[in-house]
Amino acid sequence: MKTERYPQSLNRLPQQGRYLIGYQTEHDIVVYQAYRPQIADYAVAHQKLGGAHFSYDRMSWIKPGFLWMMYRCGWATKTGQERVLAITLSKEHFRMIVDQAVPTTFKPKQYEGQEAWKAALRNSEVRVQWDPDHSPYGGKLERKAIQLGLKGSVLEAFGRQYITRIDDVTEFVKEQRQFVDRRQTELLNIPFETVMEYEGNND
Repeated sequence: MKTERYPQSLNRLPQQGRYLIGYQTEHDIVVYQAYRPQIADYAVAHQKLGGAHFSYDRMSWIKPGFLWMMYRCGWATKTGQERVLAITLSKEHFRMIVDQAVPTTFKPKQYEGQEAWKAALRNSEVRVQWDPDHSPYGGKLERKAIQLGLKGSVLEAFGRQYITRIDDVTEFVKEQRQFVDRRQTELLNIPFETVMEYEGNND
């Protein structure tokens, strides 16, 4: 995975507004999840989600933003989130997921009324949230980052079919965490993320 120093990303990426930003190639994009060791071991060994400790009966959230994931898992220090996985899937499958997403809060511009939104929530297996992106220390940025909640058949398709590669990046996370702990963000390396062009109408 190509990386860059954190200050370089600040100069290169937009700092305001809502953008779908992640590590991507021409055809693929990486999303992140953090799990307990038993789930991560199975995922890496079998290159899919599953095993005795993973449940397909609950919602699972994916995030393309590396620093958003670091905020969520505390740089791999939070209980149950000690292992960070970089999960690759095609942009085609990622867009399919985004196209099905319903916002977790009511958006008047997107729905005629709250009942229409609630009906969409009931009928969709994907949730979308645009939350403040985060600095390496967890501070909120003005830029918004996307996270997607998957359940049911969409989660099963993601976990068992859409994934093309799973990498355990926990050691990389730990190596970089030392620079955060020392307040040396000029030495911090993060994945080289870019803005994903997306013409969908999801809000």
